[in-house]
Amino acid sequence: MMGADLISRARAGDAEAFRALSEPHRRELQVHCYRMLGSFHDAEDALQDTMLSAWRGLGGYDGRASIRTWLYRIATNRCLSTLRSAGRRPAKAWDIPGVEPPEPTRLGEVVWLEPFPDVLLEDAMHVPLGPEARYEQTESISLAFVTALQLLPPRQIAVLILRDVLGFHANEVAEMLDTTVESVKSALKRARAGVQSRRADQEPPPAADSPAENALVTSFVQAWETADIDALVALLTDDVFMSMPPLPFEYQGREVVRQFCATLFGAGRRFDLIPTRANGQPAFGAYLRAPNGTRHGTGLYVLTLNRDHITAMTRFENDTLQPFGLPRSLPGR
Repeated sequence: MMGADLISRARAGDAEAFRALSEPHRRELQVHCYRMLGSFHDAEDALQDTMLSAWRGLGGYDGRASIRTWLYRIATNRCLSTLRSAGRRPAKAWDIPGVEPPEPTRLGEVVWLEPFPDVLLEDAMHVPLGPEARYEQTESISLAFVTALQLLPPRQIAVLILRDVLGFHANEVAEMLDTTVESVKSALKRARAGVQSRRADQEPPPAADSPAENALVTSFVQAWETADIDALVALLTDDVFMSMPPLPFEYQGREVVRQFCATLFGAGRRFDLIPTRANGQPAFGAYLRAPNGTRHGTGLYVLTLNRDHITAMTRFENDTLQPFGLPRSLPGR
């Protein structure tokens, strides 16, 4: 009865009633938009548009689905519009002065990828999942999974997330997307095959903040801050993968990653790392030491781990620091 009363008041223009209806779902909708779009900033925009559309369109809510499902329908279609537009973040040219990188293994496609702060996941990882959910919540927010999603066609992204991550029934998804159950099943089959073809079989990562993870992270920080190439390379798997969106350069394999890091450190660049977490993974704000002692934020590093090695390193631009509560610079020591 309380829900019906809130809906009635919200329809009459009561902003507080609408907030009471929508706010419990805000964080999980933000994560949903992020999974679909792969960009923290695009997800923020999509979430704001979703809430505005819901506020304006509440008169059209017929009560057949829950408010949560109705909001997911709006958010999903808002994200689909973004995915189909031509306005995604373009690739960026190499711009690190005094550093000439080695030839990349390949050029990446998902140059708009951004990290998602773990602190914002806390209220979104315990949402009630439908009976058809197939992914662990931690895996479904990992950089590898989000990247794999971005390589699918837009409709397949939506169907895979709604069905396999959130566990909505096929008929619910069909209604959200204004399509048929048969179309949903077909898109899901193709999406699963697309994601599976890009998922690497590897040992699971150590548990967050476990002794194993802490030991590996501590060794990485020590090696990176002291520019100890040999110690750093010893932490990497043979097929380690390195990327740096929005730069399209991607490096695969221990030797070429060694070359890249040696070039970086060989140019005299030295860093301090401030720990945080992104996408359920260890992450660090990276601060370049200036001659005057000031340390300027240059980006955010996110590590992907297996049981006892680093399998991937992703470096993001310094405009990703702010959502993590990290400053743009640090005072001199």
